[in-house]
Amino acid sequence: MAFPLKSLPALGLSSGVDERHDLTRAVFFDVDGVLVHGMHANPSHVRRWDTTMLADLGVEPTRFVAEFIFDIFVKQVVTGKMSVVEALDRRLPGLGYTGSTMTFLNYWLERDSVLNTELIDLVTRLRARADIRLYIATNQEHVRASWLWSHLGLGQLFDDMFHSARVGVRKPDPAYFDFIARRIGPQSEPPLFFDDTPKVIDGARRAGWEAVLFNTVADVSSHPWVAARL
Repeated sequence: MAFPLKSLPALGLSSGVDERHDLTRAVFFDVDGVLVHGMHANPSHVRRWDTTMLADLGVEPTRFVAEFIFDIFVKQVVTGKMSVVEALDRRLPGLGYTGSTMTFLNYWLERDSVLNTELIDLVTRLRARADIRLYIATNQEHVRASWLWSHLGLGQLFDDMFHSARVGVRKPDPAYFDFIARRIGPQSEPPLFFDDTPKVIDGARRAGWEAVLFNTVADVSSHPWVAARL
């Protein structure tokens, strides 16, 4: 079970463009497969949340992925065009689910929330540095983004979360990186970004970021710029 980061002081976030331009660098982390153990572009690093979903809820996981995740969820929900609750209301009955949509959503959130504690510890150390700003860059719908930020406590570590439903497009769309550039303002160095998906890495690099493919925490801790600050 994941745990909230209650021991860290809450951060006061301001609205509008980030005005702390004098800091050395903005550092970004993806969520799934990076900050949270879950779906990962490398199958050997995948941790599935739905292994007992058929027994628990009567929904077959492969059908849920094919008929919900890779359909209405990716096409409508993750880009903020439809709420996840509405999408589940529409599709769950056809998948054989007869219970409460909110119960199903809570089941999903609880099980898909296992923090990468080793990486969280490293991020906590970076948080203490005055020359770093920490951000989340993730393809995510609004409800889970709020869950991650508030319930899991990531808002106590990071300065902001740029999730795709907020932006209106998914990584690696160029408009996604343009949105972030407008929000964080001019930077003295290119943003440093850790993500598990090669096509996202390519998109970030095209946007002028320094992007590093993430498989393990060592990919972060061994990065020369990061290592010099640990």
